[in-house]
Amino acid sequence: MDTLLKAIAEPKRRDIIRLVWARELAAAEIAEYFPDVTRSAISQHLTVLRKNGVIHERREGTRRLYSVNRGEIIKLRAFLDSFWSDSLERLRDIAEVSELQKRAS
Repeated sequence: MDTLLKAIAEPKRRDIIRLVWARELAAAEIAEYFPDVTRSAISQHLTVLRKNGVIHERREGTRRLYSVNRGEIIKLRAFLDSFWSDSLERLRDIAEVSELQKRAS
């Protein structure tokens, strides 16, 4: 999980994930969305995301097409949701203890 979190810590990488969330895009198409970033830098971001399992790469001739690995995103969401669920459960437990204390008083 740590490598996945590190991979998406960079804002440009999160932007790339958003771009390829709904449709597969070629590296050149992705680079067009970032006129202030070199194609080499975009390629490096894509490599980090691919090596950490966040995106898939598919070759079609000389083109490389990228799409989100939804399985990894689902794992990430479950991990993050666990913090929320644990907090809600603790809050419920505190509320129940408080209610029991009120009734006993």
